[in-house]
Amino acid sequence: MITISDISARIAGRLLLDHASVSLPSGTKAGLVGRNGAGKSTLFRVITGDLGAESGTISIPKNARMGQVKQEAPGTEDSLITIVLSADKERAALLAEAETATDPHRIAEIQMRLVDIDAHSAEARAASILSGLGFDQEAQARPASSFSGGWRMRVALASVLFTEPDLLLLDEPTNYLDLEGTMWLEEYIRRYPHTVIIISHDRDMLNNAVNSIVHLDQKKLTFYRGNYDQFERQKAEADELQMKAKAKNDAARKHLQSFIDRFKAKASKAKQAQSRVKALERMGTVAAVIEDHVQPITFPEPEKQPASPIVAISGGAVGYEPGKPILKGLNLRIDNDDRIALLGSNGNGKSTFAKFISGRLAPESGDLRLAPSLKIGFFAQHQLDDLVPNETPVEHVRRLMPTEPEAKVRSRVAQMGLATEKMATAAKDLSGGEKARLLMGLAAFHAPNLLILDEPTNHLDIDSRRALIEALNDYDGAVILISHDRHLIEATVDRLWLVNNGTVTSFEGDMEEYRDLIVASGKKKDDEKQKQSEDQASRADQRKLNADKRASLAPLKKKINEIESLTGKLEKLIQGLDVELADPVLYEKAPAKAAEKAKQRGEAAAKLAAAEEQWLELSAEYEEAMAS
Repeated sequence: MITISDISARIAGRLLLDHASVSLPSGTKAGLVGRNGAGKSTLFRVITGDLGAESGTISIPKNARMGQVKQEAPGTEDSLITIVLSADKERAALLAEAETATDPHRIAEIQMRLVDIDAHSAEARAASILSGLGFDQEAQARPASSFSGGWRMRVALASVLFTEPDLLLLDEPTNYLDLEGTMWLEEYIRRYPHTVIIISHDRDMLNNAVNSIVHLDQKKLTFYRGNYDQFERQKAEADELQMKAKAKNDAARKHLQSFIDRFKAKASKAKQAQSRVKALERMGTVAAVIEDHVQPITFPEPEKQPASPIVAISGGAVGYEPGKPILKGLNLRIDNDDRIALLGSNGNGKSTFAKFISGRLAPESGDLRLAPSLKIGFFAQHQLDDLVPNETPVEHVRRLMPTEPEAKVRSRVAQMGLATEKMATAAKDLSGGEKARLLMGLAAFHAPNLLILDEPTNHLDIDSRRALIEALNDYDGAVILISHDRHLIEATVDRLWLVNNGTVTSFEGDMEEYRDLIVASGKKKDDEKQKQSEDQASRADQRKLNADKRASLAPLKKKINEIESLTGKLEKLIQGLDVELADPVLYEKAPAKAAEKAKQRGEAAAKLAAAEEQWLELSAEYEEAMAS
């Protein structure tokens, strides 16, 4: 049981949690939801102890291990599999100690603990997690420094999943995953044997992976059983009941106040009026339901739609180096009313294809034809860095409307979904979601006929994603969408293209069928991993058996080593005596001493013979025991 009691916390003087409380039973999979900036990440920092609370306590079971993804992704020369394996500090320490331990009892303790923590299958488990997050066997052997920041964050995620903490805290983990990785993580969380709290705006993740929702709203925490859809229904019902209760309360208070105002000056009604005053005080008030207004997103309509196809590709190939195409054999067309989602794992070429269509990459071979006067708007998350940090949204837009009056410029900013108070805020001080809204508005500023959106939902909360869905459905142009948000795909597109095996083809199924395809592919990989794991487990069992044998035979081995040391000393003694006895002067000057030396040599030779015989017997016994 995790109990958060009466917690209050501030960031930069702003109160984000105000005497908030919630309890989570052990094994809960909880989605922590709330508007951007509500304080979800702040709550995580309070739970981990990185931020002190002004008041309240957090109770977590004693010795419970807590895990969350590190802020900095690994960038060392170590291989990915090595980095993930090293995350389990206890396993690494035990294996290192096992190499040097000599005490039989300690060796047995180490081996038993390694069995308890399933250490012998660790490599197979680590490889399975990395595979689920998109790293094949070859990639797992490469150094972390050879991957981009987004891929390194996957390694950081794999490391914390591998340690399997008792309390797993995940803050927007899908922001650096593709659709396939998101599906895998969703299933992993659903089957996770311990407690999970995940901050996510991915509706499908919150519907399929968690069994409860913790809602952070108005600085308070409220626990709901069920997935996100069930939470929305419960919340709506609770809000409706509260509004009815408030209306009833307001009516009753109004009636009492009316009586008081009417009769408080009359002596004959003074007692009744005073009684009503006390009743009014006892009644109290019912709080109003406070609804945060979500700014809509609007894409300008194309002035004129060109005739279809607006894009036609014949025998196309594209890449970044001559002679090394990422995609080839492209034979596709895009019509002016198409809504297309690109599917496929990261690294297969989805973004490359988007850049190709938008004109950012020239064809290496084949023919790419665009309709005359075709306007293309392109949005990609990495372009957030292209915003001028110290310029406001108004200044960004004014650059595109230099001769227009201020009111018109501000009107265009408002269409992007930025509130009035944000229009004069420097880009560097905008939230991630606000930056994304601004950048999408700039990408669509000239009313494109084709809008290409590459992962537009990162940093957008659920309500803003709903606004994006409405904006895309209202937009009359064609859309190409790359997203790990299945709900967005299912709500806005009508065609699916699969980017895989170096080309792009039409996928005739729906998202559910694509999910089944991913699951089937993952199951095949899991079966292969299972066989590998069984082989490794078999070898691990053999290693453990050998280690147990060595532990049980340690006294015998110690005796053999002692005899070896004794025979070495006896041989050295005999060699020294032989040198002295070979000197004739010894017999002339000290015959008694010569006789004593001869006697010593005979005793040493007898001891050596006995030791050698015992060594042969014990060595044979040891080898026979190890071979059995």
